[in-house]
Amino acid sequence: MTCSSIKSVTERYSKTKEEHHQLGSSTSEVKFWQREVAVLRQQLHNLQESHRRQIMGEELSGLTVKDLQSLEGQLEISLRGVRFKKDQLLMDEIQEINQKGNLLHQENEELRKKVNLIHQENKELKKKIYGTRDGNGTNRNSLLTDGLGIGENLHVPMNLQLSQPHQQNHESPSGARELSRLQLH
Repeated sequence: MTCSSIKSVTERYSKTKEEHHQLGSSTSEVKFWQREVAVLRQQLHNLQESHRRQIMGEELSGLTVKDLQSLEGQLEISLRGVRFKKDQLLMDEIQEINQKGNLLHQENEELRKKVNLIHQENKELKKKIYGTRDGNGTNRNSLLTDGLGIGENLHVPMNLQLSQPHQQNHESPSGARELSRLQLH
């Protein structure tokens, strides 16, 4: 708002006040102020719109060199503020990404330790299951051999089939073993 518009409003107010004072009408004073408020709102809107256009580089023809320098200074101050805010947001994002990266690295290390532990446990289980071999390659583990004579080479594929039961009449213990014996092919 310029000085001339302020003077104009105060002059109109003074003039209207004298007129209303002479008439003594309060309703006309209320109407006056309502009109003044509407006029001032419109002037404020026009000034804001003009300022917005000038900030955007439009409607600069009516400005003096001093006005343009002032506008340039305001723009530079605004630009510094925008750049500072942008830099701050980028730094915050970088810090957050670094924190996430560190957490992922820690999780990765924990998972690697778990995999190594499971791998070690698997080795120990294989040793328990397959046992240790002597110089001839024979398995000494009694869990797998169990007197069945199948400990020589554990990695050779085998086909196991049950033999058909034979008709028996009170056979000896050796005959009972034949019923439960497995045939290896």
